[in-house]
Amino acid sequence: MSKIDLRKELKQYYSAKRKPGLIDVPPGKFLSIIGKGAPDGEEYQAAIQALYGLSYTLKFKSKAEGTDYTVMGLEGLWWWDYPTITSLNDAPLREEWNWKAMIRQPDFITEKMLEEISPEVKEKRGPTVDRVVLEVLHEGLCAQVMHVGPYSEEGPTGELLHRFIVEQGYRMRGRHHEIYLSDPRRSKPENIKTILRQPVEKITE
Repeated sequence: MSKIDLRKELKQYYSAKRKPGLIDVPPGKFLSIIGKGAPDGEEYQAAIQALYGLSYTLKFKSKAEGTDYTVMGLEGLWWWDYPTITSLNDAPLREEWNWKAMIRQPDFITEKMLEEISPEVKEKRGPTVDRVVLEVLHEGLCAQVMHVGPYSEEGPTGELLHRFIVEQGYRMRGRHHEIYLSDPRRSKPENIKTILRQPVEKITE
């Protein structure tokens, strides 16, 4: 049985340089769940467990039916209930952060497949599973940059990205997107790689 390597097929959308640049991101299918609170809080951790539980169960179901593939890593959209705050350095308390945790899926994964496996995963991962949805995200034109180091030190990298957006004649739209390329349990904090991505639009006036 051949195995679909999504990391290779989608490599151009899951790599970035430490110098900001632009990228046009096509639609992608994701399992996602929305919540609020600190990333080390119980709600967020339960959401991650639900996402991975569903993602791996979908993979095993698909493999049993003849199509194997790699499970992608965690991604997240982050925002606050304060529209005037755009800088990570000015972010409110972590308990006030809104998030959408996501794991990308192959395009052939369907709502029906998710419905079929959800009861099984719910028994193991709990009721948070019921909040996970399958949706398409289309960000289009984005600016992005690679951050290397602890998550808590993303501020300067985020500011670098925001300056690039303004200097190139764009403005931010949509939500701050983070793509986690490293497993923090296995990587030293100073080696953790995270893509910071921000949808943008050209300023025309």
